[in-house]
Amino acid sequence: AYAREAVQPTDRFERFNRSVYAFNTGLDRAVVRPIASGYSRLPRPVRSGVANFLGNLAYPNTILNDFLQGKWRDGVRDVARFAVNSVAGVGGLMDPASRAGLAKNDEDFGQTLGKWGVPSGPYLMLPLLGPSTLRDAPTWGVDYATDLRTYIDTDAISGGLAALRVVDTRATVLVADATIDQAFDPYALVRDAYLQRREFKVRDGNVPSPHEEPLEDPGTE
Repeated sequence: AYAREAVQPTDRFERFNRSVYAFNTGLDRAVVRPIASGYSRLPRPVRSGVANFLGNLAYPNTILNDFLQGKWRDGVRDVARFAVNSVAGVGGLMDPASRAGLAKNDEDFGQTLGKWGVPSGPYLMLPLLGPSTLRDAPTWGVDYATDLRTYIDTDAISGGLAALRVVDTRATVLVADATIDQAFDPYALVRDAYLQRREFKVRDGNVPSPHEEPLEDPGTE
């Protein structure tokens, strides 16, 4: 059993979160991890093509959030990147835009809310979807609406692409499994790593030193 004198201010739903984490971990070990492990053994060009294609379908989300955050230059460049990869990259299977100097960005609506001062709120572990926060969880709907997979009429194709994205994403983090499995408290390790990564992304890497005033108090609503 896991006992604590007080719940961390960033994790006021810890009991619920730990139960969801246990469920997600069991499902991952039984189904997702073995499939991702097999997928990771495919030739690198195949995996790169899949990742490029899926990433290109979701890239309108980054473009939208560039503009919502006032990053006009990044927005224009990302429109160009999406166009180049969609045409010259054969629907995004290849990435000629990167070779042309149009670097890939990663933005989502949760980052946009954080950019404009919305506090993250408590940490929240979502069934199947994984780590999130009270701020970020509802933004999944916005991000989903801007993914071109959403508008594919054929359910089998849309569902297949969604499953492929889960496997492809899971394969990219297989290297972290040993560290997580050997941790004294894997749940806490995943939580802290996620919260630090989200702050890093919201701040575009400009994370303050421990002596500076924090951007937000994650424990406040």
